[in-house]
Amino acid sequence: MSRLTASLALKPLEEGVFAALADPAYEANSGMFGGWTAALMVNAALSDGRASGSCSSLSMHFLKMIPPGSALRVTTRPVGGSKSLTAWQVEVAPEAAPFPSTIGTVVLAHRHASDARSECQMPQAAAPETLPPFSPPGPFGQRTENRIARGERLFDAPDTVSHGWVRETSGRTCDAIQLAYLCDVYAPRVFHISKGPRPTSTVTMSLSILAGPDELAAVGDDWILNEVTATRIEQSQAGSHARHWSRAGKLLATSDQLCWFR
Repeated sequence: MSRLTASLALKPLEEGVFAALADPAYEANSGMFGGWTAALMVNAALSDGRASGSCSSLSMHFLKMIPPGSALRVTTRPVGGSKSLTAWQVEVAPEAAPFPSTIGTVVLAHRHASDARSECQMPQAAAPETLPPFSPPGPFGQRTENRIARGERLFDAPDTVSHGWVRETSGRTCDAIQLAYLCDVYAPRVFHISKGPRPTSTVTMSLSILAGPDELAAVGDDWILNEVTATRIEQSQAGSHARHWSRAGKLLATSDQLCWFR
């Protein structure tokens, strides 16, 4: 079992209720890494015995920091859908907390063959093996490789665009859970227009998974390219949009975030 898989382990307590642990190995600068929390929520929805299908999307709100090392209560509840799509409400809360720290909706889909088209093209990027390694701050950064192909100048940069190869180091095969983890591996966009680091936290994150389970599995534990740009930074809020590519040039997913900063 990979280290990431072990850290996302869920113990069923009753229907739609699981116990988990906020693994300190995946701590960021302040609290648990947001990608770890996203992966936990996808894992919970897929682990509910009433669920079926593959993950199509995740929309989540970060309400409060999750303390590393804390015991967690994760709840899942179906909130509607059809034969093809079902929506699940997922909440993550420290065991003794009266309110959840993170809430969100996971949509599971039964995918069907259909017409196909993509208007997006993967940006040109040097191979990850040719680029110097970079570790994001915090324990999670020691378990997450990052090779920056564009946007290596982080502060007072000419623009907010970055292209970064990312991978989780435990050898885990890519799936929706791992994609949820990796989609959050990039610097806050406000850093690009700042003189140095500043307090920032993610408020909302949404992920649309465009690749099916077989296509994700074909990625194996190879690198994924995160192509990220700010949408607008103003009034203590920073929006960003990201595209997530396989090395073969397939668009696996897109994501959006809203961050608060001081």
